[in-house]
Amino acid sequence: MSEAMELPERESMEFDVVIVGAGPAGLSAAIRLKQLNEELSVVVLEKGAEVGAHILSGAVVDPVGIDALLPGWREEEGHPFKTEVKDDHFLFLGPAGSIRLPNAFMPPLMNNHGNFIVSLGNVCRWLAEKAEALGVEIYPGFAATEVLYNEAGAVYGVATGDMGIEKNGEPGPNFTRGMELHGKYVLIGEGVRGSLAKQLIAKFELDRDSDVPKFGIGLKELWEVKPENHKPGLVQHSFGWPLGMKTGGGSFLYHLEDNLVAVGFVVHLNYKNPYLYPFEEFQRFKTHPAIAGTFAGGKRISYGARAITEGGYQSVPRLSFPGGALIGCSAGFVNVPRIKGSHNAVISGMMAAEKLVDAIAAGRANDEPVEIENAWRSSLIGKDLKLVRNVKPLWSKFGTAIGVALGGLDMWTNTLFGFSFFGTLKHGKTDAQSLQPAANFQPIDYPKPDGVLTFDRLSSVFLSNTNHEEDQPVHLKVKDMALQKASELGVYAGPSNRYCPAGVYEWVEKDGEETFVINAQNCVHCKTCDIKDPNQNITWVPPQGGEGPVYPNM
Repeated sequence: MSEAMELPERESMEFDVVIVGAGPAGLSAAIRLKQLNEELSVVVLEKGAEVGAHILSGAVVDPVGIDALLPGWREEEGHPFKTEVKDDHFLFLGPAGSIRLPNAFMPPLMNNHGNFIVSLGNVCRWLAEKAEALGVEIYPGFAATEVLYNEAGAVYGVATGDMGIEKNGEPGPNFTRGMELHGKYVLIGEGVRGSLAKQLIAKFELDRDSDVPKFGIGLKELWEVKPENHKPGLVQHSFGWPLGMKTGGGSFLYHLEDNLVAVGFVVHLNYKNPYLYPFEEFQRFKTHPAIAGTFAGGKRISYGARAITEGGYQSVPRLSFPGGALIGCSAGFVNVPRIKGSHNAVISGMMAAEKLVDAIAAGRANDEPVEIENAWRSSLIGKDLKLVRNVKPLWSKFGTAIGVALGGLDMWTNTLFGFSFFGTLKHGKTDAQSLQPAANFQPIDYPKPDGVLTFDRLSSVFLSNTNHEEDQPVHLKVKDMALQKASELGVYAGPSNRYCPAGVYEWVEKDGEETFVINAQNCVHCKTCDIKDPNQNITWVPPQGGEGPVYPNM
């Protein structure tokens, strides 16, 4: 935007609490605030076109959080917890066969009985109805793009992005200035690798005493299968093939209601081989003899992808900062071996709300609600994450065969005796630093999709209902294009073309030169590029509000 052009001043709105993100954490915080003090004014901003549009998870939900937030929900009609877990399988996959691991070998915390198979997007839509009934204002289609600081350097609100900025950076004919939302406190619940959380962590050095953050990429499809292949309430987790023994990850099949099956694949983003292609590994996984039969004669109806926080207990940054706090996946509360985070997200939202209600009642505003930081380790969240704190670093250090076995042993000793032989292990390198030069590896030859069980990326992105206005600045910012060409392409053979699950990045020859092409309109907002680029040369920022995927029931 030209320096000469002065934009009109933004209008502002005042609230007691401003919440960024209408996920499980943000909505639970909003509900709890109003439960405790109905006079409080609470607003929730959501960058998706509607609540739930950007929500993607497995999901098998531990109801401990919902039970605490909404006692009596089980007696209500219309709740989204329709399928209780009835059967729990753990498989180790080889290239041609599988071994089912006895449930008795699994630590008690891995037991899914009493949990529910859900669409987390539909859970969020249900929570939004509860919040609005209590008087919470929810604004979908508005992306919070800027943190507002007062003269003392404390956060006092956020601003939404301007709409109608054209690709050249200038306001177009449909330009609309963003809004400022001011609050006594701001809660950041953007989900994994959110742009505002990233800024706040850096500005206030919230990660100064934490281990490095770790992530995975989760890819998911929703299928309608033939009735004879449907087993409502079956939860099946697996690991091993096709990833091999040196790359961490796993997979799931969750049988919901109405002949629906969610199939997903997670790749730990600390993988070393730049030729690894998570999307193609997912497609290949579905062809395994223990998996493929479920989808025979079925129809794929949705697709999506999302980064997952995997650092756990030792990677959680300081939650509180002057003027607010991080909640949910912005803080990194996923329990990796359980593949669950929504229960901790709900609890974290409630915990933050309870501390803010007390702070506001005491006449405080825009100070650091340090009570939130001080409470989480002794809460259910801290206890949940501490038991499994070494599973990820053991897997990363020793590989799948030995690492998973040691992780299982560590969970048993933590559960039964309250101690670990390993103490608390460090994660080591970041996921970006883990990638090695392409010269150390051979390209991987992946089979072509058959269009029946396996698919290509572009047809998959179509099912995610992803949409972006093309005449706007690209929301994937490359800091140094020369570095991208020399290193990302020259040293690492262009891994962005493979790690992106939506085909956003391509190296294309133009006039005899390799050119980095960014197909930003394909972006499903997974944030993998922001995490895995070996030089941290790509930054994800929100596009215009209301854009990106629109997941109907993921």
